[in-house]
Amino acid sequence: MGALIQVKVDRRRANEILQVVSKFLKKHRIVRGMIAYSVLWPVGSMVQQTFEGKSFREFDWKRILRFCLYGTLIQGPALYCWMRVANKMWPRSDIRSALAKAFTEQVAFDPFSISLFLYAMTIFEGKTHEQARREVSSKFLSIYAIGLVYWPITQTINFGFVKPKNQVIYVSFASLIWTTFLAYVKAHPIDEETKEKVKVAIEKRYEHLKEVVEHVKHPKHE
Repeated sequence: MGALIQVKVDRRRANEILQVVSKFLKKHRIVRGMIAYSVLWPVGSMVQQTFEGKSFREFDWKRILRFCLYGTLIQGPALYCWMRVANKMWPRSDIRSALAKAFTEQVAFDPFSISLFLYAMTIFEGKTHEQARREVSSKFLSIYAIGLVYWPITQTINFGFVKPKNQVIYVSFASLIWTTFLAYVKAHPIDEETKEKVKVAIEKRYEHLKEVVEHVKHPKHE
């Protein structure tokens, strides 16, 4: 009988703790994003290392830790701040607002985010400012070109159909795929021929995005 009472008490305490945690996370959404990224970013690094043919015992745990620190302390808060700014600038949840947010993210937030990732992760590796600067210069365009395709689709869905309170979580899961890609690019050099192809692709993509935005602003009536 005493054991049964103790179990009920423990359950009650567990429920109380869960309620407190739930209220805290609802009030402080930035923490939700930080927790999500503290898991998803190192997992992305693990997935990428698995693609390299490494087993669990062969993982580069220092690299995984760097991804965990970056996701928790930098990417999570940065993305949360961007979401707040975007939702204040375009509070409506229609397709035009969603496209405007996605386009603005491509030309404003993403270049900052990619550059910060390459620079900070290189510094985390114990390298110098000059080495970090060269890393950004060498790999930025290649990452940005892929992002020009991937993120407009992802963020249009996010801004257009996902409730604001769940947007950071939604993007966290989309970021698992993106982080795996980032981990690959960070670990491998990019040749000059690829860089030239990327520049051409970015120019074409920008022209396409401009046409889409112009069409949304001024739709043609047949």
